[in-house]
Amino acid sequence: MRSLLAAATISLAFTLFLTPLFIRAFQRLGWGQVIRTPETDGPAHEAKRGTPTMGGVVFIAGSIVGYLVGTFAAGDRPTLSGLLVIWMMVGLGAIGFIDDYMKVRRQNSLGLSGWRKIVGQVLVAVPFGIVALNFPNKVGETPASPYISFFRDIPMLSFLALGAVAGWALYLLWVTFLSVAWSNSTNLTDGLDGLATGAGIFTISAYSLVTFWQFQQRCTSEALVAAYYSACYDTRDPLDLTIIAASFVGALVGFLWWNAPKARVFMGDVGSMAIGGVIVALAILSRTEILSVIIAGVFIIAPGSVILQRYYFKATGGKRLFLMSPFHHHLELRGWPEITIVVRMWIVAGMLAVLGVALFYVAWNAAL
Repeated sequence: MRSLLAAATISLAFTLFLTPLFIRAFQRLGWGQVIRTPETDGPAHEAKRGTPTMGGVVFIAGSIVGYLVGTFAAGDRPTLSGLLVIWMMVGLGAIGFIDDYMKVRRQNSLGLSGWRKIVGQVLVAVPFGIVALNFPNKVGETPASPYISFFRDIPMLSFLALGAVAGWALYLLWVTFLSVAWSNSTNLTDGLDGLATGAGIFTISAYSLVTFWQFQQRCTSEALVAAYYSACYDTRDPLDLTIIAASFVGALVGFLWWNAPKARVFMGDVGSMAIGGVIVALAILSRTEILSVIIAGVFIIAPGSVILQRYYFKATGGKRLFLMSPFHHHLELRGWPEITIVVRMWIVAGMLAVLGVALFYVAWNAAL
């Protein structure tokens, strides 16, 4: 518990007190937000033009510092699982950073092309998947498993049941799909001040509860196995996953102080894609990949609205389902104030996170 409190407190203090220094540094570097016009793909926010961006760098750094301090403060060392979460956070964040930097450098909204962004995401996801399914600990547990999971691994859905070659190929394809999907979903959600930050706080907080419960009910405890084997969890390093999740939440809370409407700094693609990286890493390593659709469901609204808009447009010969997609821009064009949209999306994020944790607990109780 001491390590959790230390990690969250240090990361929160880092972003809360040091973000102004980063803002001034970003201003000197000329890292100002490029605003798109109404004729392209979103309501114009002219008043936000030039606001420092790429603030995701701040909470990425803060969460790493908090995690390391929290881990070493408890006399422990970072585990492979914790380092894999950091890999996804930093790796996907780096793709977003390149995208942001290109936009700032060119002074337009054209950063990395869609396919180049996906290639970068694949180059981050594949090494993660390979390492996560190797390097077992003393009891033979690897960070990830070759199964599709809901509340835990689903025995009948094993990739390796198809053979080593096909199994590994499908497993890496699954990990890559999740990584690309979640990082792009969080990226699309980051369209209003504080929206993705607040939603990320609720989502990752829920995952900290899930992994902490897995730590309390882990199968490596002989007493628990003897009492109710069917209800224990095979998650490797669940406490370390909780520490990195707590550190990330603390960093987001501190950053939200400066990112809430009206934002003094934007997270940029580097921040939104880092949030997606943490979500996908925690989902895979905690064996709750399908459950993440509920826990992080708020991040599905934006890409879901884009997909619906596109197919409806084609099916109806040019009619639009929404005034504009993603959905938060539709609400803006309907006359909703930005703060109203953001707060209500936070409420949705909180409800879905609570629902996901509740279902997780119900599934555990049913397995007793």
